[in-house]
Amino acid sequence: MTRQALTLVSHLLCPYVQRAAIALNEKDVPFERVVIDLANKPQWFLDISPLGKVPLLKVQRPDGSEAVLFESNVICEYLEETQPGARLHPEDPLARAEHRAWMEFGSAILADLWGYETTQDAAVFEQKRLALIAKFGRVEAALGEGPYFAGRSFSLVDAVFAPVFRYFEVFDAISDSHVFDALPKVDAWRKALAARPSVRNAVVPEYPQHLMEFLQRHQAHLLTLAA
Repeated sequence: MTRQALTLVSHLLCPYVQRAAIALNEKDVPFERVVIDLANKPQWFLDISPLGKVPLLKVQRPDGSEAVLFESNVICEYLEETQPGARLHPEDPLARAEHRAWMEFGSAILADLWGYETTQDAAVFEQKRLALIAKFGRVEAALGEGPYFAGRSFSLVDAVFAPVFRYFEVFDAISDSHVFDALPKVDAWRKALAARPSVRNAVVPEYPQHLMEFLQRHQAHLLTLAA
């Protein structure tokens, strides 16, 4: 295990960035954070990002050269394999594979969440709300006694889902989505994650304000539901 110089290239709202930040925080790994505007991507970023997306993890090699990792799950897996601190994957290969599958499921939830938060159409909004309830229902069936996905041990699955749940802290302050009404295990899980320091510290304190501004720019249907 070695401690390399790490730089996380970020965006203030990106849930995929938050995954990596949570993993770094859980492992107590020092890192520099560089925030960019995805609406006005700097050229240096485009030069090193094959997909033009965040997060990127810049890793200094022992010889002083720099490697650039992209894709959040790849970054999280690299951190798990190379950095000291808490283990965030199960030791058992089958359990580890199951966790990786649920990490992918978290990404599928984010796809529906994007439509939920950006659509201006009431019918699409309701369609996405129901899709989210159905997907979280799958998660409900997979959860045990908690407080985390794998019981008492915080894992990379938790790091993936915590940014998903963070959205609803803002959304449900606008108008209760009722997404979690019949999902007591998921509701307890999201509250446990919200209280964890690594999760709280993965975003700036102004995150709710930034998310509201994002909704306003998209003229989101969600805003029309405010009491």
